[in-house]
Amino acid sequence: MALAEDIANWIAAQVRSAGVNGAVIGLSGGIDSAVVSGLCARALGADQVLGIIMPINSNPADTAHGEETGRAWGIEHRVVDLSSAYDALTEALPPGSDLAYANIKPRLRMITLYHHANTLGRMVIGTGNRSELMAGYYTKYGDGGTDLLPIAGLYKWQVRELAREIGVPQAIIDKPPSAGLWQGQTDEQEMGITYADLDRTLAAVDAGDTSSIEQPLLERVQRMIQVSEHKRHMPPIYKPE
Repeated sequence: MALAEDIANWIAAQVRSAGVNGAVIGLSGGIDSAVVSGLCARALGADQVLGIIMPINSNPADTAHGEETGRAWGIEHRVVDLSSAYDALTEALPPGSDLAYANIKPRLRMITLYHHANTLGRMVIGTGNRSELMAGYYTKYGDGGTDLLPIAGLYKWQVRELAREIGVPQAIIDKPPSAGLWQGQTDEQEMGITYADLDRTLAAVDAGDTSSIEQPLLERVQRMIQVSEHKRHMPPIYKPE
């Protein structure tokens, strides 16, 4: 488990250097948050990690898997149901697109995580992986709003391997990845590409040799990288001369 130990040591060093007391992490019931919360418990001690489960008119199975994750690592976990907050906010706002409504959910969750982190003097730990980061499959100032990203250097397939190594419950490893943005939503369905195809294309792009990748797939992934470039940088600042 050398990789798990390396990431755990990195988390511990980052938290120490920030001068805070521990970690707050959103428990979605998925594999990424299960891995990251397990690594945080290993790095900081289970008593220094708080998991927040944040359903928004969500599938109850996701809440159950979030609770199972918390129990697996022995960390404190709380359910904060944001359904009424989401309903009130969408009622107050003018009509918007499906994407605009969907993005409200991760942004409400970001607010909730920072509320707990600020109150406890802790850091918000993100759960995004490299596949999602490079494809832009996350919400700016939503699940992209974090203090640390411990698995953002790992492709999705590497996260799955790490999950098996550290003992993530099998039901969570096996479930289709989903951001829970609407009923029945899956990541692969929304992106229009499988993680297997995304991972092998990104790996080829990273290696600088894309000769083995079918041209339509390569162009699709290159476009995903291009249009999401702004998400991976701080906002540009105009500098007067």
